[in-house]
Amino acid sequence: MDKILLLAHTQDDGSLPKAAYESLNAALTLAADLGGAALTVGLIGGDVQAAADSIATCGAASILTVSGEDFATSRYSSDTLAVEALVKEAAPTLILAPTSSRFSRCLPGAAYRCDGRIETHVAAIEVVAGAVQVQRWYYRQRMVATLSRVQRPWFLLIDSGVFEPWQGAAGSAVTQALEVVIGETCRRTKVIGVQTPGSDAQTIRPEAKLLFVAGAGWVKKQTDGQLHIKQAEELILSFITDSKASLGSSKSLVDQSSEGEVISFMSHLNQVGQTGSTPRHPKGLATCCHGEEPHTVGWRFINERRAISLDPNCGWAQGKADVLYVADAFEVIAKANELLANG
Repeated sequence: MDKILLLAHTQDDGSLPKAAYESLNAALTLAADLGGAALTVGLIGGDVQAAADSIATCGAASILTVSGEDFATSRYSSDTLAVEALVKEAAPTLILAPTSSRFSRCLPGAAYRCDGRIETHVAAIEVVAGAVQVQRWYYRQRMVATLSRVQRPWFLLIDSGVFEPWQGAAGSAVTQALEVVIGETCRRTKVIGVQTPGSDAQTIRPEAKLLFVAGAGWVKKQTDGQLHIKQAEELILSFITDSKASLGSSKSLVDQSSEGEVISFMSHLNQVGQTGSTPRHPKGLATCCHGEEPHTVGWRFINERRAISLDPNCGWAQGKADVLYVADAFEVIAKANELLANG
């Protein structure tokens, strides 16, 4: 009989991130598909009681915790020891966790110490003939594979946006605290501060409702035969700032950094497509892109896709966009900025 352990870590304010609730829903669904497998939740953080209370009614058989100052921040050595302790106490066959930077760093090592196996970037879980199967994408999301293992314990890192977040009433959770001893060697690594960009400089927003993607057309000669790169910068930055959209880019645009003047706040981190990221925003708007297959492959998980292009025969018009606006992107985004500024 399979036993499931869901791992989650708290945020700075003691709450659980959205991805943790998504993974909780995945664990509950998997437990039901396995005929009522027992589910244990393991929480890691500085003070985890508020997080435990938020999922008190989820139906977990027990909630285990590893908490204290040593576990308040991400650190490979202490996080690995915490996961080891939770796995030893729960004795699960399947361990699920959200794909966060913290778990992505420590879970492979924890899986090795527990003589288990691990799959990362899991995009689907199903039970076929009593066997658990997972799916994940390869080759920059162009090939999907279905995997199954007999080795246990089996660790699964769940990608965000795959499952709907669990929604339930909060309560008063009864937890079981585990004592994990951290040696001085572990404490040699310390978090001395956090550096984050200003809100106006932040362009990648995974939780944004809209993905705004800029193509190379923004930095090419316009209808008047001139370059308008500074104007393009102002229009794009104003739009993503006022709309709180996340900024993406085609490969052709970010590759131009070696060819002279480019959009200053654009980098390869913004790249979307076959050789970039595959975001999961509800809506997407492509501007000055031609809609070639290598670029649009990164859009497969966008629910509603729209594009702005002066070419009515571009790739976006060939079934890759739900709506194509045949218009000048400079004029459309300028008008959008005006409307946003006026509320």
